Amino acid sequence: MGILSGLKRLGLGNFENVDIYEKEESQRKAKKPTDAVQKPKPEEKDMVYERAYTCPVCGAEFNSKVMKSGKAKLVGADQDLRPRYDGIDSTKYDVVLCPVCAYGALASSFTHITPGQTKMIRDNISANAKINFYHDEVYSYKEALERYELALACAVVKRAKASEKAYICLKTGWMLRGYAESLRDMDEPPVPVEELEQQENEYLQNAYKGFMDARQSETFPMCGMDELTMDYLLAALAMRFQHYDVAGRLITSVLTSTTASSRVKDKARDMKEQVLQELKKQQE
Repeated sequence: MGILSGLKRLGLGNFENVDIYEKEESQRKAKKPTDAVQKPKPEEKDMVYERAYTCPVCGAEFNSKVMKSGKAKLVGADQDLRPRYDGIDSTKYDVVLCPVCAYGALASSFTHITPGQTKMIRDNISANAKINFYHDEVYSYKEALERYELALACAVVKRAKASEKAYICLKTGWMLRGYAESLRDMDEPPVPVEELEQQENEYLQNAYKGFMDARQSETFPMCGMDELTMDYLLAALAMRFQHYDVAGRLITSVLTSTTASSRVKDKARDMKEQVLQELKKQQE
């Protein structure tokens, strides 16, 4: 007998067996969310776009692929500040290369060229370079490496500052690291991973040398970095090449600074512990 059975005497016998919460229960069932539909993970091609450029050397108009900064999700950074994005390696898209005259440079310095440097590029690069043309929706690591190599050649030819050449070397090293990581799980990679790691070391050694020279002769900001960021980067590179005394001095300058951000100081403290551990090993 239902709790509303007493309504029978009031002429409402049809309510005797009513579930008083039936409506609410049915509403809850109706509103119960279905399993969330997973949005498809963006592909690399969805995170790049074609940006128009005018070559400052030959005047040609062309497009270059650029990463959509608002579309790509930054998930972290390596100790030497190499950024890591989800689903895309941003370093593949940092070089702008003219397909007509072969002038290449990092996007941040592409238009910064003097008339004298323009002539050097025309005489020594444009007159001799043979560009490989690709038609993929994204830059492969092979294509990206060729773009970096041309950018470095142009920087050497136009006698760019040490910092500009060092920055190209740094980003080439980062890109080669990504290349090696992309092949590590392959049974038969198209390029030996050990070869890419050796190339990465060579480029990063040149970046270290160039930035150390630039730090003594150029003014800040340098390649978009202030002095403390540069000191941290150089300390990371010094650690990589086992120059622990140099790394220690640079880290100390970051930690004793009154203007360094807490984020940079936290990273510097972690590195200082590594430096101390390595120095202790050397003394044992």
